[in-house]
Amino acid sequence: MGIGEAIANALAARGANLVLLSRSVDKLDSVAKKLRASYPGAKIIYRAADIGSFDNVDKAVASAVEDIGNIDILINNAGLALGAPARFHELKIEDVITMSNTNINGTMFVTHSVLNRSMMRQKPGKGTILNVTSTTALEAPPFPGEAVYHASKAFQEGFTNSLRNELVETDIKVLALRPGVVATHFHTQRVGFDKGQYDSFVEGYE
Repeated sequence: MGIGEAIANALAARGANLVLLSRSVDKLDSVAKKLRASYPGAKIIYRAADIGSFDNVDKAVASAVEDIGNIDILINNAGLALGAPARFHELKIEDVITMSNTNINGTMFVTHSVLNRSMMRQKPGKGTILNVTSTTALEAPPFPGEAVYHASKAFQEGFTNSLRNELVETDIKVLALRPGVVATHFHTQRVGFDKGQYDSFVEGYE
């Protein structure tokens, strides 16, 4: 179970209705079915969208608000790292673009849409935005393969702080959650599903 699914379970257990957003329809459907079975009192809907596309995101958010009502809590959890342990100049530029579109643009696009389609419509602005950044956002890791991911997470920290300042006169809270290393699909994907690389990386954390 990844961080996003764990947060979804925690919120549903406390009676929240949920909108799940991801690229993968199959993954969304699987997670939604499990949540509905565990929390039959919660309304669980999902929307598939490429969060690197503002048009995709905005249509998904508009549809979700129409279906479920105002969004009280936004969890910006989508993120990925690719190509480790390759150094920056060794990365495929396609992987650099994918990481930037997801970790940087995706965070801004979803936040922009949710603010305009829900939170700012509740005067003077109401809600909570939680950006899942990383401990690596605060200090560059001492090993290769982190240049783009670290920079993207440092961006999320700056975005969180600046957005909080801009929304200070509203009732919108803007927070950062900084997980450390968590044994999830994220790290297997990070090293290209190389089990030896994965085992070597997580060995010191277990």
